[in-house]
Order: sequence, then C-alpha cells, then structure tokens
Amino acid sequence: MSAVTRAPRKGTGRRALGLLLELALPAALLIGYGLWSHRAQSFYFPPLGEILEYFGELWLFDRVGSDLVPSLLRMLAGYAVSVVLGVALGLLLGMSRLLRTAAEPVVEFLRALPAPALIPFALLMFGAGDGSKVFVIVLGALWPILLNTIDGVRGVDTQQLDMARSYRIPLAARIAHIILPGASPRIFAGMRTSLAIAIILMVVSEMVASSNGLGYFVLEQQRSFAIPEMWTGIILLGVLGYVLNWLFLRVERRVLAWHRGARGLSAETATPAPSTPSSTEKTDA
Repeated sequence: MSAVTRAPRKGTGRRALGLLLELALPAALLIGYGLWSHRAQSFYFPPLGEILEYFGELWLFDRVGSDLVPSLLRMLAGYAVSVVLGVALGLLLGMSRLLRTAAEPVVEFLRALPAPALIPFALLMFGAGDGSKVFVIVLGALWPILLNTIDGVRGVDTQQLDMARSYRIPLAARIAHIILPGASPRIFAGMRTSLAIAIILMVVSEMVASSNGLGYFVLEQQRSFAIPEMWTGIILLGVLGYVLNWLFLRVERRVLAWHRGARGLSAETATPAPSTPSSTEKTDA
C-alpha cells in the first residue's frame, strides 16, 4: 500500500520541481532588470513597473482589436496556407523520385530567397492590404514544412508500402494510413519551425507597409520616442510566440501520442531480458 501511495507523490514532486526550475530563470531576469533599470535611469530601458503599467493600458483594452487581432489573423492565414501547400507538395515530391529530381533546382533556388526581399514584389502584386503580408509569410514559412514532409515520406517503411501494393490497397488509403502517419513526426517538426518564421515575417511585413498590427505599433512608438509603449509591443510579441508554441506542443503531443508509444514498445522489445541463473549456478551459489 505504501509503494502505491508513494509513486504519485514522487511524480507530483518531480513536476513541481520542474515547474520551479522553469520559472526560476524568468523570475531572476525580471527581478534583475527591475533593480538595474531603477538604478540606471536609462531612457532606452524604462523601469519594469512603468512598462507593465503601459502594457495593461494598451493591450488589455485599447489595442487588442486594432493591432493584436489583425496580426494574429494574418499570421494564422499565412501559416495555414503554408501547412496545406507544404504537406501537399511534400507528399508529391516525396513519393515520386522523378518529380523530386525535376523540382530540386527550383526548390533550392526559391528557398534561398529571403522572404523580406520579396516584400516590394508582394506590394506590387497585392497592394498594401493583408494579401501582401500573407503572401510574404507563406513564402518564408513554406520551406521547413515542405522539406520535412519530403524527408518524412522518403523515410516511411518500404516493407509496409510494398505489402500495401501487393494487397492492391488504393493510393488514397496508403497515403492516409501509412505515408502520412509515418511522416507525421517530421511534418510536425517542420510545422513548429515554420510557426516561428511566420511570426517573424508577420512583424517584418507590418513594419514595412501597414497601418495596423504589432509590427506597425512597435515601429510607430519607436519613431515617436515612446519607449515604454514600444517595449510593451516587443514583450507582447514574445508572449504571443511563447503561447503559440505551447499550444502547438500540446496538439503535437496528442496527435503523436501513438508515435511515442510505438517507440517505447520497440525499445522494450529490443532490450534483452535479464538472464536467469541456471540450476547449476543456483547450487554453486
């Protein structure tokens, strides 16, 4: 009975210790910055209390609808298009060696182009509206998903594919039940990388040509020398990236729960069982 009750307490203690370790460094940085900024009296690094005061005034009421929501919608739209295009094209190129060989020079050239360098072209094509910003986000966030999908598809177990072909399973069923599940760990790795890229390009595109959004807000406050307000926008961008990454990891853990279970099962089966002493060894002991 005691062993049963100790296990949950031990697990709870480890989780509590892990949470304390995760919060220790951010708390130390905040306290250190607060003490330093109070003594330094720097124009460029205002006191933490002043930044938090402006943060509450701006981002809890006034600027949510005018700047935060438009930025989120642009970023999510560009990210969604990147996921759809990256997975679809990655499946095609990953399953066909001929298509992959033909498309490789074009893919390597396009992914080498910095997405911010195409902002002038996007403005010519789509104007200064949301279309140009979504276009720039797609151009930058597409490639990690595309390349990881190609690698994931190429890494699918060939024995399973050969068996599916021998049983004449349709291509759509093979993609849905063999290829996509087998490639999903690599696909999610690319999607996580693209999420951070989408946030960066959202800010850059809004700084260049926009009348609202988080990037526009940060740049306008800098031009007006409203330094505390500028820092509130920068902090909000960091919080936004952290929250989106946290949500993505929760979704990834649920979707790929089978993958971790399969890896654990394969590790258990691969580990040799401990050898039991023979009868002669027992008697010798």
